[in-house]
Amino acid sequence: MNLPWLSSSGLLVLFAFLGLGFGLELKPEYCHVQNPGNMTMPECKIIDFEQGWEFMEKGITKLKNILEGLPEPQFSPEDYMMLYTTIYNMCRQKPPHDYSQQLYDKYRESIEEYITSKVLPSLREKHGEFMVRELVKRWSNHKIMLRWLARFFHYLERYFIAERSLPGLNEVGLTCFRDLVYKEINGKVRDAVISLIDQEREGEQIDRALLKNVLDIFVEIGMGQMDYYDNDFEAAMLKDTGAYYSRKASNWILEDSCPDYMLKAEECLKREKDRVSHYLHSSSEPKLLEKVQNELLSVYTNQLLEKEHSGCHALLRDDKVEDLSRMYRLFCRIPRGLDPVSSIFKQHVTAEGTALVKQAEDAASNKKAEKRDVVGLQEQVFVRKVIDLHDKYLAYVNDCFLNHSLFHKALKEAFEVFCNKGVAGSSSAELLATFCDNILKKGGSEKLSDEAIEETLEKVVKLLAYISDKDLFAEFYRKKLARRLLFDKSANDDHERSILTKLKQQCGGQFTSKMEGMVTDLTLARENQANFEEYLSSNSAANPGIDLTVTVLTTGFWPSYKSFDLNLPAEMVKCVEVFKEFYQTKTKHRKLTWIYSLGTCNINGKFEPKTMELIVTTYQASALLLFNASDRLSYSEIMTQLNLTDDDVVRLLHSLSCAKYKILEKEPNTKTISPTDYFEFNTKFTDKMRRIKIPLPPVDEKKKVIEDVDKDRRYAIDASIVRIMKSRKVLGHQQLVMECVEQLGRMFKPDFKAIKKRIEDLITRDYLERDKDNPNTFRYLA
Repeated sequence: MNLPWLSSSGLLVLFAFLGLGFGLELKPEYCHVQNPGNMTMPECKIIDFEQGWEFMEKGITKLKNILEGLPEPQFSPEDYMMLYTTIYNMCRQKPPHDYSQQLYDKYRESIEEYITSKVLPSLREKHGEFMVRELVKRWSNHKIMLRWLARFFHYLERYFIAERSLPGLNEVGLTCFRDLVYKEINGKVRDAVISLIDQEREGEQIDRALLKNVLDIFVEIGMGQMDYYDNDFEAAMLKDTGAYYSRKASNWILEDSCPDYMLKAEECLKREKDRVSHYLHSSSEPKLLEKVQNELLSVYTNQLLEKEHSGCHALLRDDKVEDLSRMYRLFCRIPRGLDPVSSIFKQHVTAEGTALVKQAEDAASNKKAEKRDVVGLQEQVFVRKVIDLHDKYLAYVNDCFLNHSLFHKALKEAFEVFCNKGVAGSSSAELLATFCDNILKKGGSEKLSDEAIEETLEKVVKLLAYISDKDLFAEFYRKKLARRLLFDKSANDDHERSILTKLKQQCGGQFTSKMEGMVTDLTLARENQANFEEYLSSNSAANPGIDLTVTVLTTGFWPSYKSFDLNLPAEMVKCVEVFKEFYQTKTKHRKLTWIYSLGTCNINGKFEPKTMELIVTTYQASALLLFNASDRLSYSEIMTQLNLTDDDVVRLLHSLSCAKYKILEKEPNTKTISPTDYFEFNTKFTDKMRRIKIPLPPVDEKKKVIEDVDKDRRYAIDASIVRIMKSRKVLGHQQLVMECVEQLGRMFKPDFKAIKKRIEDLITRDYLERDKDNPNTFRYLA
């Protein structure tokens, strides 16, 4: 078909003419125009309407013939100029010969006549895809026709229509097509298009360009609005899509495993998105995908996730990382779609962690008959397994679940469940502190590189976030840190400072302030010792007679230790006096309290086989030196001369007479110490080593740590209640308890009964009072 486009030269003439802005006015006496196409307007002063329209009809008929593919010469520039000039003159004539309104009406009639006579019959005789193709062709021709008519009637558009605010020529033309063609066949077209889409879903090849063109009609016919596309096509298409995938899903859910089902669902979503990019309008994408997601995923969420051998639990159990990632991608698009996935994730992690606790409990109970260090090793293994478990599932959260907050929350809640259970009578706070001690002290069971130690400490601090009794961990850790620092057991000062920095970031500066003070104290103590040695070298009168090293500590930073007025041997008394004199030269405002229970001594034991160096505690050394003056001493004599308690005397005499190294001989020769025993120096003692360390029996400090923490908690609860009441003045019991729990929750989880007891105590101490009318309301007493 030869379309009525102008030649290039014709276009130049046209644009030149239009460029004048139609300022050229052709006088009526010059309205006679002759052209080569035998389209002739007779010479006239006034153009009669019938005569002018007859001339225009010839041009419009020629245009219709060209559109219908009939043999017809193309429009020349002269043809166009004649048709334009005719309209121009008919609109410019003085009333009653201004035919603008009549021409406007004839414009509509000529379009309607063409549609009625040609377009509709051609569409009515076709069906299905053939009708769709015919519609696309007719719509294209219609738009061409409107463009040409707009050129012929341009003057009408510019002045008459603009002045009266009438619908424009293009709008009139589109309205004619919509009212006469679209409204009659849109239902059939819609059904045909949906049928083609379903064919494509079943794997058949279709003409996507055809669908793109026909769906553009639904959009364009709205003239800027999407109502026709939305109501006449999209709604039915979405309904059909839902029905199609509902049928598919009902079969797949029975036949396929969870991973296979998800693969199909993901492929379907990808293909639907591809359809939008090729022929559906972009506004359909979210609605279409939502419909597919609803039918394939939302409807079968529980059934899919809980499939017996392939559901979410099985994927987590079998470490199916790729399938879990796909599950996240699919369900994250659905409102609250991740809730059941995160719930299953939480259940799974909780179950795995609880199984670790039970496994550790069983192992500990089997080892009760064995040595304590073996049981301790089992606990260390447990902590390491918990760390590995956290590494594994944190990687799942970061990689499979793309760091989603819902899964971080699920992981946190799961670990909080089993991390606060404890193993074999030891709380999780104690286990973590012991694990850190084992890593940081010299000769620990875990031989790690510096990088591995740093990495492990980072992971321990992350686990600490899940433990409710953080204050208990702090106290256990402080006790163990003190032993490492005081007895030179710390493997690396940098690691000690590093974990304190990590703990400070996790729990705040108050959490680590005492521990940081302990590390600083040791640095100052070394300087102090250097000054003491310098003092001794420059002051010959101040000679303690034996080598003395004193570590001066700040009371507030360190754990509380028992301080007894031990009756020191004369040699040791002189050492103490010399150091006191030195310390008085530095400051007169500080009091020294000697903690003999932490002291160590190196003494020479002169036995008959050989002389040996004994590394003992200050208590042990004091007891042994008593035998320089006496060959035989009773239990009560030793206790009186040393001024110690029964418990301490029993411990030190047991270590010297009943343990591995029998420095003293005991009568009677039993393995327990009693107040009726007598002791003599064992002159025949020998050992293959020339230097031996005689340890005291270990003391279980757990009870004291727990008592100290409980006491600190009472103070913390008191302070919290007073702070809250001071700011609120009047508050109900329930609200006071809840605000107190919230304030203290960062360090420990306070017991409601304990809070109630502290409230009663504060009332008796006149910090609070009960309201006279409502006993469940408290008032702050300034």
